[in-house]
Amino acid sequence: MALCLLPQVAHATGVSAGTLIQNTASATYTSGAASGSVTSNTVTLKVDELLDVAVAGLTTTPVATGATTAVLEYRITNTGNGPEAFNVIVNPSVAGNNFDAVVQSVVIDSNGNGTYEPGVDTVLASGSPTPALAADASLKTFVIVALPAGATDGQTSQVRLTAEAVTGTGTPGTSFSGQGEGGGDAVVGASGASANGLDALIASLASVALTKSAVIVDPFGGSKPVPGAVVTYTLVASVSGSGQVDGLHITDAYPTGTTYQASSLKLEGAALTDASDADAGLASGTGIDVNLGTVAGGTTKTVKFDVKIN
Repeated sequence: MALCLLPQVAHATGVSAGTLIQNTASATYTSGAASGSVTSNTVTLKVDELLDVAVAGLTTTPVATGATTAVLEYRITNTGNGPEAFNVIVNPSVAGNNFDAVVQSVVIDSNGNGTYEPGVDTVLASGSPTPALAADASLKTFVIVALPAGATDGQTSQVRLTAEAVTGTGTPGTSFSGQGEGGGDAVVGASGASANGLDALIASLASVALTKSAVIVDPFGGSKPVPGAVVTYTLVASVSGSGQVDGLHITDAYPTGTTYQASSLKLEGAALTDASDADAGLASGTGIDVNLGTVAGGTTKTVKFDVKIN
């Protein structure tokens, strides 16, 4: 499994785990007319592995999400002095959240380009640790989340990612005999071999209000709904919110007792053809259908069509 080795943002603590530190003393002396020297035995120490980690949330502003998923970014850095893998725990239930995001997957940046690429980057199976990171190595990690049902526009939330050394965690100084690099001990460092970071997201949603009005022109120049009068219906879709709506259609059935007036269908004042073709409108034998597609919040769309009272 390829690792994403990002530029160093933290430094491992001291000498690399497993390094042998050796020292031999010597002494010189004189005795009468003679002089001499002696050396001591060599004392060898093997440097134990220090278990330390740092985690940073990389999202500087809340990630806006609506109908699609959001990608949150974190960096896990091995700040210990030996290679170590880390268990990753994602918690969307952070105090102060307006909603708790739905976690869909945890993904590591396998090719190291810093960009989330579905189908390319490696999804961490539930309960699986990261690959082992060398001292000072970092791994960019993506958490894919979605909005829960009931979230409303503008609500905010945080998601916490925690990385824990696979070898073990605990209070600083806790030792795991023989589990360090090179067969030495592994000792928990100042981080407790566990660290976490937060990323934020904000719900970006939209809603639609639809209003309908009618203007009547009768055959006598008045506005009475008598047989032969033409009724112009105006439908206004108002989209509000910071997000967008997708697949928005305005539909309306012709009222009983009326006949649609051919080629009267309009969107934003521009004529639409009645046929099912490249434009947004369709006037069938029973009603109209105007496909507005994706519409951003703060936008209004106006549709008009005419019927004649039979």
